[in-house]
Amino acid sequence: MIITGRKPTKSHKLTAAKKEANRLLSRERAAVEHGFANLKNWRFLTKVRMNTRHATTLLRALLLLANTGVQR
Repeated sequence: MIITGRKPTKSHKLTAAKKEANRLLSRERAAVEHGFANLKNWRFLTKVRMNTRHATTLLRALLLLANTGVQR
C-alpha cells in the first residue's frame, strides 16, 4: 500500500490533524530517501554478488546505520 500526503484545495484547507499527518509522513519519507542516497553514493548495489536474502539483511543493517548517523 502506498500512503501519500494530503493536499489542500482552494475551498478546503487542511486541518491541524491532516497537517500533522503530512509532517509525520514526510519525516519517514526523508529517512528512507537519505538511506537510498547513501547507498547510491557508496555504490553498494552495483557490487553486491551474493544471495538476495543475505544482501537484504546487509542492506537493512546499512540503512539502519546510515539513518542512525543522520539523526545524530
